[in-house]
Amino acid sequence: MTTVNTYLIFEGNCEEAFTFYKSVFGGEYQYIGRFNEMPPQEGIPPLTAEEGKKIMHVSLPVSKETVLMGSDTGGEWSAKLNTGNNFSISISTGSKEEADRLFNGLSEDGKVIMALAKTFWSSYYGMFTDKFGINWMIGIEEPQTK
Repeated sequence: MTTVNTYLIFEGNCEEAFTFYKSVFGGEYQYIGRFNEMPPQEGIPPLTAEEGKKIMHVSLPVSKETVLMGSDTGGEWSAKLNTGNNFSISISTGSKEEADRLFNGLSEDGKVIMALAKTFWSSYYGMFTDKFGINWMIGIEEPQTK
């Protein structure tokens, strides 16, 4: 089943924002992970202690069908981050074929930021900005383990 959710991007205050959202919506996080929990990545310099505490990903269910997601960002990922473009539409699919179809269709004439590929957090995930300037994330739905 394909689901569509909102993914919010913050510059260091994601945890504060999601603590607030959780107080309003209730419930428990499906997942919350920090940058210092990432495995080492080739070509990426070590994080400072402050950077490591930032939220890499958080998921807060707000209904049976909808999950509010978010993360902190910095550096090259947020060079053009402004209020108004600090969100992405996140689509989770049930198959690689559906992820490919949606990614290829929606990214046509847009800018691919990260091609669909296996990552340490997903078996298949990619990001792009469509030709209208909307940010998208597409991946395969997988159970959260934290």
